[in-house]
Amino acid sequence: MSAPALAGEAVGATASAEGEYRDRIIAAQALAPLPPDSDEVADASGLPRSLRVQLDLARTERGDEGYGEQGLSAGGYWETADWGSWSLDAAAFHSDRARYGDGGGWGGAATLWQRGLFLDGGWRLDNGLGVVNTPSLDLQRNQYRFFLPTVALAGLSTQWNRDADGLSAYAAFGRAGIYNGTRVTGFDIADGQVGAVGAQWRPAPGWTASAALLSTDGRIVPDSLGEAALAAGSSQAAHWAATWSSARDSMQINLLNSRSSGGIDARGDRGDATGGWIDASSRRGRYRHNYGLFSLDPGLVWGALPINQDVRGGYYRIAYQYGRWIWNAGVDDIHSISGHGFDGQYATGFARYQASSSLGYGASASLRHVDGRDSYSLQGFLDRRSDWGLTRLQLDQADGGRGIGRSWQASVDQALPLREGRRLSVSLGYGELSYPDQNPTRTASVSLYGGIELGQRWSLDGNARWTRGDGPSALRGVDLNLGLNWRIAPGWGLSASLYQSRGSQRSPFALDPLAVDSPFQSLPRERSGFLSLRYDYQAGRPLAVIGGAPGAATGEVAGSIFLDDNGDGVRAASELAAVNVTVVLDGRYSVRTDSNGQFAFARVSVGSHRLQVIADNLPLPWSVADGALPVTVNVRDTRRIDIGATRPR
Repeated sequence: MSAPALAGEAVGATASAEGEYRDRIIAAQALAPLPPDSDEVADASGLPRSLRVQLDLARTERGDEGYGEQGLSAGGYWETADWGSWSLDAAAFHSDRARYGDGGGWGGAATLWQRGLFLDGGWRLDNGLGVVNTPSLDLQRNQYRFFLPTVALAGLSTQWNRDADGLSAYAAFGRAGIYNGTRVTGFDIADGQVGAVGAQWRPAPGWTASAALLSTDGRIVPDSLGEAALAAGSSQAAHWAATWSSARDSMQINLLNSRSSGGIDARGDRGDATGGWIDASSRRGRYRHNYGLFSLDPGLVWGALPINQDVRGGYYRIAYQYGRWIWNAGVDDIHSISGHGFDGQYATGFARYQASSSLGYGASASLRHVDGRDSYSLQGFLDRRSDWGLTRLQLDQADGGRGIGRSWQASVDQALPLREGRRLSVSLGYGELSYPDQNPTRTASVSLYGGIELGQRWSLDGNARWTRGDGPSALRGVDLNLGLNWRIAPGWGLSASLYQSRGSQRSPFALDPLAVDSPFQSLPRERSGFLSLRYDYQAGRPLAVIGGAPGAATGEVAGSIFLDDNGDGVRAASELAAVNVTVVLDGRYSVRTDSNGQFAFARVSVGSHRLQVIADNLPLPWSVADGALPVTVNVRDTRRIDIGATRPR
């Protein structure tokens, strides 16, 4: 009996010894090679570089007009050891559209950028050759109440910056023109010239000053179809600004003088015009105050796009944010210098209360008094986060006063919580628009916006809107914008898009007297189909990492740009995409939005970055907030940002 016992003890001891944890190190040379990653580049030598080539075929029907476009675009990026980064964006297309003549015509654009070239003395250079926009200084961009646009040109631009002492200078010169093209971005060159120079410096502690000159031929105005066109005329303008700032207060003084000819102003005003405005801000505890004075002569211009003019007055804004409360209010007193423009008072207010982590509600109001007539617009909303996602209930109402008309609209926006790789939001709306001596028009709409990853190689994105109305201004139809993407093989992709729209544009809720007029436009039916074949090549060691050293941890920055009609910062299914708008990351890397307003930066280094939108193709009077948007990227994570373009409300 003892022998089995001994045997059992021996076996148990052996099993116990074998079950104990022991470190096991496998030599690297003994490991089998991993299969190649489909995202890895074939050539890992040298500095990061990339190439993109895309072939586009498109067919568009607009009203009774039908035309085709065929385009070829190419772009590239390469990093150098001593000469900064270089990028090329070029496109050529052929269209048989009537605007190019009976036989159609060729169009296109090309831009070569050199960014981040460092010189002795702490200077950093950014240079562009081809189709560019005039550069702008910080004091020109950072405007609180007024807008100074840039001008598109075919030529060259250069900007010099020395961050140590805040010194900056730029110059640009070339032929005037305007962006065109449906699927492929082109540029129509005009007969005139564009020239711009500017500089910014710090004359004393706490002070920054700038001066800029701009000379342009032509002005961008809407044509019979509501599209941008160049009208004859020339202008020369000078802008000077100085700002003083401390820890809690700041003040900026602006002076603008211009001379125009050729009927540059809609009322026929020509010759010299002068304008000036003062913007000041103060922070006191949780309150922020903004206030200012302005006087802008009739016929004042800056570049090719319209700017505020024929107004004199002042404004005051107060904003509060702490804990659960956000609110702001403001009032403007505005008078027309010529007597032919707005003359009255304008007031706004907004408040939002976050009752809990899942519930928030608020309201906004705009009031306008002019010529003894009162106009107003009201908005109330409720946001709730639940297992069904994020829901917004909203009610808008507007009354234009005597003889103008009334309107109201109730809407529900629902962003559904879906698993990774899927997104969907739904909008329901019902409203009424009425004018004197007319029966009211009632309109109902259903909108969808979303996307889905169909396996490893297929994805679908798009939005759709169904609208039905009854009444004299009724709109009935379906708007559709769908995009299907197929990753054929590493580096190769095929995408197909379908777009259909019909109806009208109307904005009954915008009352800002300083806003550029946005009248009702009856748009013809439009139907388009696009097919794109794309090839992407990346090389370097390893892959190019945006904003970081080779081999650094990376994530992705992606998102969309849209026309934020309700101003809530969340893309609703009923809000339109902003197409062909340039997005710049860290001031060096740029992409353009697609037909759904989407953009993406792959392999972005982990950490803090700056995202800026160049509003080169936004329709008037839409604009994006000035300055760069901070973005934080985490490892193997996609930081998604939807940026809403706004218009004065």
